[in-house]
Amino acid sequence: MWCVCVWGVGVWGMCAGGGDVCGVTEISCFIVRQEGLNFVAEELENITIPELSGKEGNFHYNIRDVRIVDLNLSSAALLFHPNTGLCFQVHNSSISITFHRKLFYWLFHDVGQVNASADGVSFETVLMLGRNAAGRLKITNMTCTAAISSLTAQFSGTLKSVYQIMSVFLTMGIRFLLNKQICPVLSHAALVSLNTMMDTVPVRTPVDKYVGIDYSLLSDPKVMSDRLDMDFRGMFYPLENENETLAYRGVVPVVKEMNRMLHMAVSEYFFDSAMFAYYTANVLRIQIPESQMSLDFAYLLRTTFFGAIVFQAPVTSPTKAPLLLELSVTAPPHCTIKPSGVMVSVSALMNVLLVPSNSPTVTLATIIMEAKLSAQVTMKSKSLSIKLDLKRFKMFSPKSTLESLALIPLQTPV
Repeated sequence: MWCVCVWGVGVWGMCAGGGDVCGVTEISCFIVRQEGLNFVAEELENITIPELSGKEGNFHYNIRDVRIVDLNLSSAALLFHPNTGLCFQVHNSSISITFHRKLFYWLFHDVGQVNASADGVSFETVLMLGRNAAGRLKITNMTCTAAISSLTAQFSGTLKSVYQIMSVFLTMGIRFLLNKQICPVLSHAALVSLNTMMDTVPVRTPVDKYVGIDYSLLSDPKVMSDRLDMDFRGMFYPLENENETLAYRGVVPVVKEMNRMLHMAVSEYFFDSAMFAYYTANVLRIQIPESQMSLDFAYLLRTTFFGAIVFQAPVTSPTKAPLLLELSVTAPPHCTIKPSGVMVSVSALMNVLLVPSNSPTVTLATIIMEAKLSAQVTMKSKSLSIKLDLKRFKMFSPKSTLESLALIPLQTPV
């Protein structure tokens, strides 16, 4: 349950030096409480109690094969423990157990199975959360208290009445041993089982064949009375060179609503590192051959660059050679987050090329393009999707103002 509550979360905010923060509210803890009950029940069912033997006067007993067959942990709660971690409480619950008896009283010898019930079972565990060297969540320590109010046994057989009188010697020992086992079992489950499982959770993973994302923890989780915040790196990197990353820059966003299970806000650095990674991976470029252009656009290109086609092409019929557009981003795009929305600024070059057969490619023009796009970010299922709309676009020539004016007719179709 602790693992579900901590790791089954999204992205919420940002820390200094990272791209996002994961915030879990107490609403999510209430919802995953049942998963925690199942986990605790499975662990408690593994309790083993050693063979118990003794005597009281002429009464000799031997108890073995003590097994937990049912747990009623309905009155349980998962809470945030400020400045520490997660607190799991169980009060006034019950545990049903069975064991085999071997009893001797004077000349009587009896064996059989006994059903017993431990009532007033209460325990409280507090998990102290931190991070390991790799940036994974870790349970650094744990406190536990447990108590069982009473344990009653139901005997059957010829000596039932006698056994009921002497049962205090049997149940006292079983209750003592059972009570001693609860905290060690839960401690092993948290410090060993859960930590081992969390050590298998990757903190770096590929997004596609070009880039990956690093979501390692930058600091120990911050636990408040109503939520738990975890500072994640939230940084993308190119897979071919994982050490080539964007230096941190960004503004800390503020999330005011706390009425849902999870809250999400991302910094400019989160998006900038993604665009930097794709730029570094040499992905932000494209070639558009004339065969993929509309007839009107291809005609407009040939009209605009007719002089260059005629005078620069080293072929006898330059007007028949196909055109090619090469577009490439010249610098990593930059994201700006404001209350009015998200804007992405992009600078690129467009080379207009003539590709005659059996002749070298001819560069007709090099055009500088600048664009600003509005971004709409939404979360669907487990995926973060971004819709871009072009808000401003201009293109000009690096050579002269006159040549830039000649490009105005191309701006709208491009």
